[in-house]
Amino acid sequence: MFRTKEAVANPTADANGHQQANKRLIDLKDVVKTYKTDAGDFVALRGINLRVNSGEFVAVIGKSGSGKSTLINMITGIDRPTSGEVWVNGTPIHNFNEGQMAQWRGRNIGVVFQFFQLLPTLTVVENVMLPMDFCNMYKPNERRDRAMYLLDLVDIAEQADKLPTEVSGGQQQRAAIARGLANDPPIIAADEPTGNLDSRTADAIFNLFERLVDEENKTFLMVTHDDDLSSRVQRVIQLADGEIIRD
Repeated sequence: MFRTKEAVANPTADANGHQQANKRLIDLKDVVKTYKTDAGDFVALRGINLRVNSGEFVAVIGKSGSGKSTLINMITGIDRPTSGEVWVNGTPIHNFNEGQMAQWRGRNIGVVFQFFQLLPTLTVVENVMLPMDFCNMYKPNERRDRAMYLLDLVDIAEQADKLPTEVSGGQQQRAAIARGLANDPPIIAADEPTGNLDSRTADAIFNLFERLVDEENKTFLMVTHDDDLSSRVQRVIQLADGEIIRD
C-alpha cells in the first residue's frame, strides 16, 4: 500500500506535501473569465463564488456553453481568471506562472479527460508512471510498483504492458484515471469522463469514482451531461450563461 488510513486522518501535510485534513479544498472568489473573440468579448464566467470541501463528490451540469468546462479549467489551472481569486488546497493558484502551475497541478490535481489523452507510444503502465517522473514523486524504483497498484485499483493490471490502442475505450479511461491518481492528489477533476463510453461501461467507471471518494478520501469534480449520473452524486452545481443557478 502507498497510503495509510493514518495519513488520511492526519490533519497535517503528508510526506508528499498533500494536505489531508477534512477542510475546504476549493474556494473561488468572484471569478470572472472573459475571452476575446472576433465578435467581441465573450464572458464565460460571471462572478463565480464556489466552495468545495474535502471528500465531496460534485457534479457540474449545464447546457453547452454554460461555462462548465471553463469552471473546471479554473480549478485545475488549465486556464486563468480574468479577475477574481482561485484558491485550491490553500494555494492562490491565480498568482502562478506557467512553470509553477505545471508542478503544482502535477502534485495536487488529477485531471481525467473525455478523450483519455494517453500517449500512444507508451504502454499503459508507462502512461501511469509519467506524472511521477515529471514531478519527481516517489523513488524511481518504486514508480512501477505504484503504477501497478493503481492499475489493480482500477481493475486493469493485466493490461499494463499493452499500448493504449490495444485495449478498449473503457480500459483506456481506467488507465487515464490511474494516471490521474499517480501522485496521490487530493482532488480529481474529470471533464465528461464517460462521454465516449457506452452506458454499461460509463456506469462501471462511475462506480469506480464512488469508490475513490469513499475509500481513498478523494474530492471529485465531474462535468457531465448525463442526468442519471448527476443524480447519484452528493452535490450538483448547475450553470447557465456563466453563473451558478443551482447548488
